[in-house]
Amino acid sequence: MEIGPYVRRYVEETHAALADPYLARAIEQIVAVLLTARAADRTIYFFGNGGSASTASHFVVDIGKATIRGDRRRFKCVALVDNVETVTAWANDAEYAKVFSEQLATLAAPGDVAFGISGSGNSPNVLEAMAVARKMGLRTVGLTGIGGGKLKDAVEIPVVVPSNSMQHVEDVHLLVCHLLTAYLRDEAPAPPPR
Repeated sequence: MEIGPYVRRYVEETHAALADPYLARAIEQIVAVLLTARAADRTIYFFGNGGSASTASHFVVDIGKATIRGDRRRFKCVALVDNVETVTAWANDAEYAKVFSEQLATLAAPGDVAFGISGSGNSPNVLEAMAVARKMGLRTVGLTGIGGGKLKDAVEIPVVVPSNSMQHVEDVHLLVCHLLTAYLRDEAPAPPPR
């Protein structure tokens, strides 16, 4: 197979997953939730599995660091995937489905944000975390694809990438990360002074 046509097809398929108007609507809703969390000094918890775990960590670095401008309030972000000792302790001593929910039960407070990422929308530990987040009074955001799975109905703001390709879904999730970061850095209004 020639590589050129394959590359063009891949790029066209990714572009198609970005062309739907769902993206601008979702970004608008997520920005409002994140700005409210920042203004109230609340924490945003990011989590996911595999490639989505990497995206969760990436979100925390970008939103926590790249959005700093002057002396305006910073975003408080935590990647629940980054504490290997805690993740493996819960996985070993309880079950893998509880690795994020138990951390939220310990760390989170009403008004915080749970931001789950699952390409299929059916990751048991992401769904369990969202159930706990809702009971605790957290705002909930979910990035998913492949029809949305159970996650699309388990969160307040679902972002369902219209693709059945995990690669394209994850491509768009990373673009959402960078798009949110850029908007929150460049365009989002500064909150009132502390």
